[in-house]
Amino acid sequence: MIDVVTDFTEDAFLGGQLRLKQKRSGHRAGHDPILLAAATEAQAGDRVVDLGAGIGTAGLALGRRVAGISLSQVEIDPELAELARANAAANAIAAETIVLDVTADAQAFAANGLAPDSVDVVLMNPPFNDPARHRGSSDQTRRTAHVASEETLNAWVHAARRILRSGGALTLIWRADGIEEVLAALSRGFGSLSILPVHGEAGRPAIRVLVRAIKGGRAPTRLLPGLMLNDESGVPKNQVREILEGRAFLPLAEPRRPTAEAIPTAALAGSSDGSP
Repeated sequence: MIDVVTDFTEDAFLGGQLRLKQKRSGHRAGHDPILLAAATEAQAGDRVVDLGAGIGTAGLALGRRVAGISLSQVEIDPELAELARANAAANAIAAETIVLDVTADAQAFAANGLAPDSVDVVLMNPPFNDPARHRGSSDQTRRTAHVASEETLNAWVHAARRILRSGGALTLIWRADGIEEVLAALSRGFGSLSILPVHGEAGRPAIRVLVRAIKGGRAPTRLLPGLMLNDESGVPKNQVREILEGRAFLPLAEPRRPTAEAIPTAALAGSSDGSP
């Protein structure tokens, strides 16, 4: 039996604009889903699907920034799905929560209201740690959330491609040293890529990539200046604080009707001395 007092925490995201309940142990939400939401373009009226939603962090952060989207949260773990459902209700964000394996077939998706070519926006934060180099946690939920198989990315991109309408957008986050895997997976059915490297600190290699791709897109790929999370002294940069507090979004989002101040692309690279 779960002790709701000791086994769960309620944590503030987006500078307190979003409060999420999550398990005290196992996988816990961090910066990645907030950056993913900040990189996702959506408008009121869009049908948006968060694949592998966990407790709902990325989708609900997007729903807080862009009012009026039709949000579906897809999560394989029933307990996490229940937390995602409760978190949506607690934050007064309308969202449907679906217990479903992202790798399920088209019939299973359609049975849950996700028919082919029916979605405007997909965002996803798949498990991305390489099992050959990453020692999996003994906690099953944490291991499922973190460690990818050889087919994980292809399967998740395939699911997104199937449900997106032509011209719909997929935004994902992945580890930076796996960029070749991302490009290979997106080569089937996607184009018009925009890639934003994410660095832990100035002068160090990127640790993540945020990628936006358009189903059927034909525009050239754009490689944007890197986002530096911290300066050389390890202090979060001002631009990043604004994003994490929900007061700004990333250039990948490029909304036509902005609800927050976009961080100029040039500002993301920071200065050579690492100042914020």
